[in-house]
Amino acid sequence: MSSIYSNGLEKNEANFSPVTPVDFLARANDVYPNAISIIHGALRQTWAQTYQRCCRYASALKKAGIKKGDTVAVMLPNTPAMVESHFAIPMVGAVINAINIRLDEHTIAFILEHGEAKLLLVDKEFSQVVKRALLRLPNPPKVINVDDVLYDGPGEAIGDVFYEAFIASGDEGFVAEPPTDEWDAIALNYTSGTTGNPKGVVYSHRGAYLAAVSNILEWDMPKHPCYLWTLPMFHCNGWTFPWVIAARAGINVCLRKVDPALIFDLIRQHKVSHYCGAPIVHSMLINADDSLKQGIEHKVSAFVAGAAPSAAMIEGMDSLGFDIIHVYGLTEVYGPAIVCDKQHHWQALSLAEQAQLNSRQGVRYHLQQGVDVFDTVTGQPVPKDGETIGEVVVRGNITMKGYLKNPSATADAFANGWFKTGDLAVIYPDNYIKLKDRSKDIIISGGENISSIEVEDCLYQHPAVMLAAVVAMPDEKWGETVCAFIELKAGTSATEAEMITHCKANLAHFKVPRVVKFEEVPKTSTGKIQKFALRKQLNSKASIAN
Repeated sequence: MSSIYSNGLEKNEANFSPVTPVDFLARANDVYPNAISIIHGALRQTWAQTYQRCCRYASALKKAGIKKGDTVAVMLPNTPAMVESHFAIPMVGAVINAINIRLDEHTIAFILEHGEAKLLLVDKEFSQVVKRALLRLPNPPKVINVDDVLYDGPGEAIGDVFYEAFIASGDEGFVAEPPTDEWDAIALNYTSGTTGNPKGVVYSHRGAYLAAVSNILEWDMPKHPCYLWTLPMFHCNGWTFPWVIAARAGINVCLRKVDPALIFDLIRQHKVSHYCGAPIVHSMLINADDSLKQGIEHKVSAFVAGAAPSAAMIEGMDSLGFDIIHVYGLTEVYGPAIVCDKQHHWQALSLAEQAQLNSRQGVRYHLQQGVDVFDTVTGQPVPKDGETIGEVVVRGNITMKGYLKNPSATADAFANGWFKTGDLAVIYPDNYIKLKDRSKDIIISGGENISSIEVEDCLYQHPAVMLAAVVAMPDEKWGETVCAFIELKAGTSATEAEMITHCKANLAHFKVPRVVKFEEVPKTSTGKIQKFALRKQLNSKASIAN
């Protein structure tokens, strides 16, 4: 039925334009052209310079035949070229595919072929693995070599074109081509799946724009933040923070490799105000030598995600004087889309009580429509009792378009109008959720469900534990029992018996690890513990024993 608002009030160029995070760069150039945009070693670049370089870069892409809907892949660490790629590539309507720099040649070749990359930017450090990957492809993309002044290690040019010369070939007066539809694709990211080939997650201009704005809201991020790139930009496009920092006309402090000494030095030197990272990054900072931590007197804010941080980690960051905010998400939701929003009345509680509350994943982002926990059998919401376990589901604007060339996986993920995360959690009366495990990480011992996260939280309370991973170990009697893998802090020692005694004092006995192994824990390039590798190790040993 029509209304008085139906006719003569249509969208037009004056009152509507598709949203895109590329606009953040143009505004930073218009309003703060002389503000510093990028710091990398001795390099200082302004927003005007970044805008001009991105215009040239986009123009060069168009001259090279890149058009709307084409994929441009980048194999780059957190360098200025990576920041610039997040704007220049979508400026011509192309799609940026930021590839994990620690992948093997087989996976890189699959991603390039599956995403149909037309062009590939490669940092010198990764030239050898990329060269081997390209040999596997019948129609490899054209390569642009990227040299970085802060890298002097091995590598070679594997293409005829170099990044700076490529940019110089473009026109500074190039005008960005806005998306005709904000639903157009802006980025392609591949999941770090544990089995089979990774799935290609497609982001839209609309989703990227709203996720970036929501990150600003969740962090109360002021103008001109100084942001340190501890989080890889290849991971969910740096959780959209290349676009966030442009929106706030902040400073991108680039960092090729996570190194605690360098991180503390950069925080001191540049008065870094914000950074993001997985729990392992925060653990490295907490456990760094005290001499590295001296002289930081300004406020530093951090986002932590990738796994549920232990209460001990949250207390450790507080002891550093860093304000830590716990966020949760996945590749499919542009990185974080749930935040543990701190309530004012929590401040009256003890530090231990605050840490327990802050370790929850939290509530939906401002611009995400819904978050809930559903029963995995009935598909209905579980009671908000903080005890009943179900699957975390989300829906809204900060959710992927779908999986590239995989309609069945897309349909499965979006069943019943929600995106199913595969994470198991409880929801409390205050609407905050708390993860209990990935569905595949729950340990079922003698019919009892054991949360690996709960056991890990207990282990982290031991003063010698730096990193803990708990997985199921095959057992003839119980089906599965608990096995803990532990990395100890430097200069400390502990025994298996000591760890088991510690757990018995804090957990129900059926949850206590039967076996404790002290060894390095395998991790992904973004710091996530690879529990599948630990399970495989234990299953292999069980097979041999039988």
